[in-house]
Order: sequence, then C-alpha cells, then structure tokens
Amino acid sequence: MSFIFCSTAYAQDVLSVDEMNSIYKKDHHVNKNVNKYSPLRQADVMWSRKIWREIDMREKINHPFYYPENDGVAHTIQDRQSLIDVIYSAIQEGSIRAFGNAAMDDEFREEMTSEEIKKIGGAKEEIIEVIDWDAVAEGADPDEAKTTKLNKVPFDRNSVKKWRLKEEWYFDKQRSEMGVRILGLCPLQEAKDEVTGRLTGAYTPLFWVYFPEAREVLVNKEVFNMMKNDAERRTYDDLFWKRMFSSTITKEASVMDRKISEYMIGLDALLEADRIKAEILNIEHDLWEY
Repeated sequence: MSFIFCSTAYAQDVLSVDEMNSIYKKDHHVNKNVNKYSPLRQADVMWSRKIWREIDMREKINHPFYYPENDGVAHTIQDRQSLIDVIYSAIQEGSIRAFGNAAMDDEFREEMTSEEIKKIGGAKEEIIEVIDWDAVAEGADPDEAKTTKLNKVPFDRNSVKKWRLKEEWYFDKQRSEMGVRILGLCPLQEAKDEVTGRLTGAYTPLFWVYFPEAREVLVNKEVFNMMKNDAERRTYDDLFWKRMFSSTITKEASVMDRKISEYMIGLDALLEADRIKAEILNIEHDLWEY
C-alpha cells in the first residue's frame, strides 16, 4: 500500500508542458465550441454582395496572423502558431480540405489530391545525382563516384505574406441588420523569378479553404493579444469573428468579374476600394427612416 501511495503521489506531480509554462492551468480555449451563425433564410435576405479583400500581414495590426515565424528547423511556441502553420498542418492531417487552381477558381470546385498537397508552395522531393567527394579524394574517377540521394525542398511558410478573403455581405430584414460571413481563405505567397531567385513583387495564390470548415480548427488556436494581456488570449476564430484585422478590398461581384487592379492603379485603386466600402455602409444607412 505504501508503494501504491508513493506512485500515485509521484504521478500527480508530473506537469504538462502547458502547466509548466504558466502559473495557472489554462483551459479556456481547450475544446472551445464554434459560435454558431444566426439562422438565415433566403426569404430574409433582401440584398447581398460578394466582396474579395486582402490582409497584408506586414501591417502592425495583422502581425498576429504572421508571427511567430517557422523556419522548419527551430522550435515553435507551444501555444501560438502563425495562420499558415495552423491551416497547412490541418490540411496535411486531413482536418481541412484544400481546393486547387486558386488563381482561376475561388468557388471550391477542385479539391486537391494528396500528391498536390505535397507540392504546395514549391515543396518537392526528387532524387538527384551527387558526387562522392570522399571517394574522389581517395583517387576514384568523378564520373564513377556518383551516387543518388533524396533531395527535399520544404514549403517556406514564411513566404506567405498576404491572405485573400472571399466574403458575402447581406442585409437580413428579419433582424434589420447588415451582416457579413467569410466564405473562403487563400494564402498568397511572394513570387520569385525562376532564374535569379529574386522577388518579383507579385503574389501567387496557393489554395483555397472553405472558412466555415476551417473554423473548427481555428477556434482552438491561440494568437497573441496585441493589447499585451497574456491572460486574455484570443483565437484565430475570434479575430475573424470580431473583424480584428486590417484589409483592402480588391474585388466586388460585377458583370465583368474584374479585379480593381484591372481597371484602376495606384491611388485610384485605393480610392475605388474605399468607395465600395462606403457604398456597403450607405446601403444599410439608407434602409432606415428618421
């Protein structure tokens, strides 16, 4: 009995990694449930419009989406990951589906295969020939001292500097309110010249994920609180639910299905984005009578 008592007492003193990194037990975000959307009928939607926008993670307010960086070698923070780390890991595990042909199709029609997922962001595995220089140093012919090895090029997640959002704004006459729901997320990777390896300034869309499906994963992934309060950690789902990010409108649903950059450039493109934003707000305002 003394042996059993000592073994039990010892087992109770073994702390988890989370408990060793905090003065109290954190269980606020463990198995947190997703906030359900309000029921919405087609008969209640009297107006709606699809909007595409981009989140630039180089802006200070958007830093929680990007940091901490992950070079694939060093350790990562236990209770905090970048958005691309969370999404990409969930895709590899099969928790979230990824949809390909992201540059041409944003309607979730082409689900990516396991082989396509392995090649996301330029990742690849190939067998190459290398020269065994140790054998050459011992007198072997370089042509005969060739061997093969597996060369792995990982997906550089830090090269994802922007996210594209597809969302739909609507007016619910049952509740007399303007609402918005995010439909999809798409990471944008900095494009490089294939010859020189230099950045071109363009961004390549990698894949689309269906946001309502991704919420089941995002709701339990913590992010850093920019108000510098570690006792009030938020999740990625909280950031999107509360619209705690800065973004720029890049496209609205139109008859020609054009992006703003296709008919406006520079400052004019930013002013056009602001015009679309103001137009959405004015639609709700104009429906009320004073």
